[in-house]
Amino acid sequence: MVEKNAETGFVAEQKQYIKDAKQLIQRCTKPDRKEFIQISRAVAMGFFIMGFIGYFVKLIHIPINNIIVYVYEYNIRLLNQNYK
Repeated sequence: MVEKNAETGFVAEQKQYIKDAKQLIQRCTKPDRKEFIQISRAVAMGFFIMGFIGYFVKLIHIPINNIIVYVYEYNIRLLNQNYK
């Protein structure tokens, strides 16, 4: 017979997770003003860099896309003229 008090693997894992989460919360501290400003600057710089990269990728791909669309439409016009 299996004892009712025996913990299954799932229950033991959940208890360990709760214990670890409590330890993490107890160790966490609220950042002071200097640390908060430093983190805010780092995040803002990351947003700026990612936006800059995205802008230039789009800036480069717009002319390429227009060339591809123009060539496709030009070929369609030529095909339509040849079939008339």
